[in-house]
Amino acid sequence: MCTRRVLLICVVLFAVVPIRTPSAGATDAPVPTHADVAYADAPECRLDLWIADEAGPRPLLVWIHGGGWTRGDKRSAATQVSRFLNHGISVASINYRHTPACPLPAPVHDAARAVQYLRFRAADWNIRTDRIALTGGSAGGCTSAWLLFHDDLADPDAADPVQRESTRVCAAAVASAQMAIDPKMIEPWLGPAVLQHRMIWCAVGEPNMKDALEHYDRHAERYREFSPICHMTADDPPLLMTYPADMTLPARNAGHAIHHGLFGIKVQERAQDLGIECHLIIPGTSQSDRYTSIDEFLIDRLQAP
Repeated sequence: MCTRRVLLICVVLFAVVPIRTPSAGATDAPVPTHADVAYADAPECRLDLWIADEAGPRPLLVWIHGGGWTRGDKRSAATQVSRFLNHGISVASINYRHTPACPLPAPVHDAARAVQYLRFRAADWNIRTDRIALTGGSAGGCTSAWLLFHDDLADPDAADPVQRESTRVCAAAVASAQMAIDPKMIEPWLGPAVLQHRMIWCAVGEPNMKDALEHYDRHAERYREFSPICHMTADDPPLLMTYPADMTLPARNAGHAIHHGLFGIKVQERAQDLGIECHLIIPGTSQSDRYTSIDEFLIDRLQAP
């Protein structure tokens, strides 16, 4: 359970930018096979699951919604599901606790728990456990990339059998994802506008950026821990990233900064040094020699033998 605190109203509103997550062309919204399934004790920790109607264990795509970790809902995935079901891929969409009321690690560790729970229920739900991939936009993409790069959180000695399950996945595809949240790392990259975005201070339960910086030493380890780029190693699975075309620097405003393509360039450079398969799509700046979209990448990876 997270500690509830009295917090000042965040003064910078979440900036809305176009974040294209999988299959923007899909318009139908099939009814989940299982809805509002509890995967942890917190009331927010619920998932919807659509099971592909094909024989044998099915690959699984786990959708993690965006919203700066401060808002959003699993229902945003509903209109995107059919394309994957039509390829024999099951889909899960999760809710998780939000900041600032439940600061990090809550939203990210909730997503890890959801992956473990889905693995635990694999036999019940016809899930192929070696073909689980992640996707999401913005903060959902940040969480997806963190899980892709982070060491396995499985605890083989845990009394809870769900905690014994692996958090490792076979791939992730993300849109406009933050690949670092440490203000002292990202301000030199993007300029001061990135520090105007509430995601950065709400992540650590602070009421504003001024307090977050004044208490930086208290939060520094947590900022680094939940910056995906800090966990990249040579054995990490493949990643595809997409970002909007505007590469202006310094960033024009908070919304532009927090979804800037420079995050993708920094990760791709690191991936090249490590030998990780990494695809980056930024119109006019970067393209993949193999994939043209998030959907194409995910379907290919999830259908791999």
